[in-house]
Formats: sequence, structure tokens, C-alpha cells
Amino acid sequence: MKNAISDAMVITRRQLLLLFRVPEVLIFSTIQPVMFVLLFRYVFGGSITSGQPGGYVQFLMPGIFVQTVAFTLAGTASGLAEDMTKGLIDRYRSLPIARSALVFGKTLGDSALNIVVLFAMGLAGFIVGWRPDSGIMKITFAFLFLLAFGYSLSWIGIFVGLSAKDARVVQNISFLTTFPLTFLSNAFAPTTGMPRPLQYFAEWNPVSTVVAACRELFGLTNQFGATAGSFPSQHPLMMSLIYMVAIMAIFIPLSVRKYTSAGKS
Repeated sequence: MKNAISDAMVITRRQLLLLFRVPEVLIFSTIQPVMFVLLFRYVFGGSITSGQPGGYVQFLMPGIFVQTVAFTLAGTASGLAEDMTKGLIDRYRSLPIARSALVFGKTLGDSALNIVVLFAMGLAGFIVGWRPDSGIMKITFAFLFLLAFGYSLSWIGIFVGLSAKDARVVQNISFLTTFPLTFLSNAFAPTTGMPRPLQYFAEWNPVSTVVAACRELFGLTNQFGATAGSFPSQHPLMMSLIYMVAIMAIFIPLSVRKYTSAGKS
């Protein structure tokens, strides 16, 4: 167990060193979410009524944060598929390290990248008028909560990356998964304007529950229509934690088994 942890830390260190050796990864990973902040704030903000004190930007930022960490799935999957194409995975398999080290190190490295991205987004949001007022403890917990959600989704990315080895196919699969979940949610507009069936889908959508939980932690109120009495609407923080635990309970063993079995084939 001790060796597995130390091996995973070595892989994590490699992931972090890549950010310095290939700074374009960090730059473009940061620019894209900041562009989303500016786009939604100034292009769509004037046409969406959020009902929040302080305007649409207060409603928007938790959704943008969750969307960004949700894309960790795509980044992890495509990065792993690219490593497999280059033969790096075969090299790791030839080393005397724990089988689980690569997948754990990969997810931890991508989570570290999310720290930088969320900081840049928070700064951009503050510049355009975002003002969370729930206190430093709840704000800090909200960002830790976001990192935990991104970490759980990265395990889905690991499984997808190991299952579909072509980076282009992996990227398409990942975005086909994350885009519907993100836009059929409460991230960018209240669900009250959706048709009733979509309101129920959006309410039980993991992205919606995490967004609702973050809004509460940032000191905002959530709006619900047909789903006002549902468990996710009443307990978004608890429901989000259930989703995260369930995702990791399913995909951590699947990913480790997939990596191990691929090494034997």
C-alpha cells in the first residue's frame, strides 16, 4: 500500500512537470473557461433573469465552475488515450511500480490543474462583478467541493480513455457525455423555464445538484419549478456527495481492472 501511494505521487509529479514543460496546456486550459465567463456574462447575461441579488453573474459563476471541472472527464480521457498512442503506457507497465499508480497519479495530476483553473476563473469572475458573501469558510469549502467533483469525474475519464484508445474517439465520447449534462441542468438558466419532463431530468442531473450545492455555499438561493419538493432540491449537498461516492465506487475498481487486464493482453 505504501509503495502504491509513493508510486502514484511520482506519476502525479510527472503530470505537474508537464505543465511547466508544455505551458500551452496550462494556458489554454485556463483561457477557455475564462472565455466562457466573459461570453455568458456579457452576451447572454442581459437576456436571462436569474432572480439573484447582484444580477446574473452571481447565478452564473457556480454553473461555470461546475462546467469547467466536469470537462476534467474529457481532459483525463483524451490525455490518457494520447499517452497510450505514444506508447507511454507500455513503458509504465514495464516498470516495477504498482498497477494502480498510473491511474491514481493521472487523476491527482488533473485535479491539481483544476486548482489553477478555478483560481483564474474566480479572479475573472470577481473582475466582472461576482461577489460571494457566505464567508471564507463556506467559499473555501465550495472550491474543495468542486475539486472533489472534478476528481470523481476524472475516474470516468480514465475508464473511457482505456476503453477507446484513439484520442479523437475518446474526445468525441467525452464531450457527447459532458455537454448534454451541462446544458440540460441549472448551470446557466433556472430550470423553471424548461418543459416539465426536462425539469425532472435536470433536477436529478449530477451537474445540477453540484451547481445547487455550490450556490448555497456561495450564499445564493436556488429556484425550482415542478421539482421543488424533490430530494436533490432539498438536499443538494448530500445528493452531490452521494453521486461522487457512487461514481468513484464504480469507476475506480473498473479503471484499475481495465488497466491491469490491458497490461496482460
